[in-house]
Amino acid sequence: MTPIRQGEAPAAGLPPPAAGASAEPPRAAEVSTELRPLTGFTVGVTAARRREELVALLERRGARVVEAPAIRIVPLADDRALQAATRLCLAQGIDVAVATTGIGFRGWLEAAESAGLADGLLAALAGARLLARGPKARGAIRAAGLTETWAPESECSQEVLDHLLAGGVRGLRIAVQLHGEPLPDFVAALRSAGASVVEVPVYRWVLPEDVAPLVRLVELVKLRYVDAVTFTSAPAAAALLEVSGAEEGAVLEAFRSGVLAACVGPVAAGPLARRGVPTLQPARARLGGLVRTLTDRLPAHRTRHVAVAGHRLEIRGHAVVVDGEMRMLAPAPMAVLRALVEHPGRVVSRADLLRTLPRSADGHAVEMAIARLRARLGDSHIVGTVTKRGYRLAVDPDGR
Repeated sequence: MTPIRQGEAPAAGLPPPAAGASAEPPRAAEVSTELRPLTGFTVGVTAARRREELVALLERRGARVVEAPAIRIVPLADDRALQAATRLCLAQGIDVAVATTGIGFRGWLEAAESAGLADGLLAALAGARLLARGPKARGAIRAAGLTETWAPESECSQEVLDHLLAGGVRGLRIAVQLHGEPLPDFVAALRSAGASVVEVPVYRWVLPEDVAPLVRLVELVKLRYVDAVTFTSAPAAAALLEVSGAEEGAVLEAFRSGVLAACVGPVAAGPLARRGVPTLQPARARLGGLVRTLTDRLPAHRTRHVAVAGHRLEIRGHAVVVDGEMRMLAPAPMAVLRALVEHPGRVVSRADLLRTLPRSADGHAVEMAIARLRARLGDSHIVGTVTKRGYRLAVDPDGR
C-alpha cells in the first residue's frame, strides 16, 4: 500500500459551500467525550447499502459520522437489454459463467423468472463452468441449487481473469454478470484471447435523488474537516469525484495529503487508485474488516502529541486531549492549532494562520480562533502571543 503522509491544515482560496450544503461538521456538543479508539475523529460514509450498519460500527468506536450516500441502485427500468443477454445465452449456450456479485446473480435469476426464462437459464448455467468472484456470489450460486467450479482467494476480478486466461478461452462462450458498472478491461481481455463474451447487465448505479449531503461531504474533504471517508463500492468513489466537478483536483489533493480514503477492497479503491490516491484496505473485503482496519490506522495517521506549558496535548481530528481530558474544538480553532503544532515553538504569523481558514475568513477571524482555542484548552499560556509577529506554542524543553 502506498505510504500515507501526515495531514495538513486546510489550504487558502477554497470556495464557499454550495447552496444548501453547509461545510460545518456537526456540533461538538452532539458527540460524547468518552475516550474510545475513534473519539475525536470524523468519518464520511458514502455507502448506500448497509449504511446503517457501517455508521453504527463507527459510532460504537467513538467516531463522528457524516452520512452522504453517493449512489443508489436502480433496477433496469427497461429489462430489454437484460432479457436480450439472457436469450442470447439460451440460444447460443454458454461454456463459462462469471458471477461477480451475489445481489447481481440473484437479480439475474429473478429477472429471468419474470420473463419466463428461469428454467432455461438454470439449465444453461448447470451445464456451464460457474466462477464466483467472492463468497456472496458463491452463496447466491448455491442458493439457486447450482455449484461453483472455482472462486479466487482474493475475491478480485483480476484473479478471475488470470484464472480464465491461464486455462485458455479461445472458442469459449462466456457470460459475465455485471453489477452496476461495466468491466471493459475484463471483457476486452477475454475477447482478445478469442472468447465470445455476453455481458449481462443486471443493475445500474445512479447519483442519489438528493445530492446535497454528497456535495457537503466534498466540501468537508476539501477543507480537511473530515479525517477519513469510507468507500464500499467503486461507483461510490466515482460518484464523489463526479459531484466534485471542477474541484476534483482539490478533493484528490486532500485525499493524497491528509484525508484517509478507506476502501473495502481493491475494486472499491479503483477510481481513486487510478488517480494516484493512496488507500487503506482490510486484508479481506468485509465491512467489519474495514472498520477494524480504520480503527487501527486512523488514530496514528491523524494524531499529534506535544508537550506544552506543562501539559500533554494529543491532537486528534476535531478534538484535543489535554492531560487525558477530551476537549472538542470547532473547525477554526482546530485548524489554527494544527498549524501551530506543525511549527512547534516557532512563531506563526497571522497571515499564515489566516491561510488555514476558509476563504471568507479575515484577520479578525484568526484572533477569534485563538481566543476560542485558549478557552477550550483551559490554559492561556499554551498559546503565546508574540507582539506584531504572531503566535507560538509554549513547547516544553523536552519537545513533543
